[in-house]
Amino acid sequence: MVDTDELDLRPAEQSFGYLLRDTSRFALRLLQAKIEAHGITLSQNFVLRELWEDDDLTMRELALRLHVLDPSVAATVDSLVARGLVVRVRSDADRRRVHARLTAKGKALRTTLLRYAAEVNAAALAGIPQDDVARVKAILLKVKRNLVGLQFADDIDGASA
Repeated sequence: MVDTDELDLRPAEQSFGYLLRDTSRFALRLLQAKIEAHGITLSQNFVLRELWEDDDLTMRELALRLHVLDPSVAATVDSLVARGLVVRVRSDADRRRVHARLTAKGKALRTTLLRYAAEVNAAALAGIPQDDVARVKAILLKVKRNLVGLQFADDIDGASA
């Protein structure tokens, strides 16, 4: 618990959380504007990106990697199946498990969509020295780990209550 005397009462533009959210929102808007031309949403892009890294993931594996609920992933995969970018395949080992696999059409989008992400990152990082970029990435990874750790701790505390 945070002591109220330690609360961050600075103006929003100086708040870490506000800056993080605002920066993310601008970057995602730019990316969405680019990928829309291909009829891809941000959620679909995130699922595709995971499958480009590791094709043939279950819905549960995708949900864990994306830090979202299983039904959200299922709906996104459904939309990708409807577009012919992904197929659902039942596991041979466990018929209850369903895997998402890229189609040739889904694989073909990889270079284009990753280039768009690289363009957004390049625009965001323009004029920032590489050492600073590396330092920010390292800090953000630590922040992410801190927050993921708290989320799981809250999930465990909530489950035991």
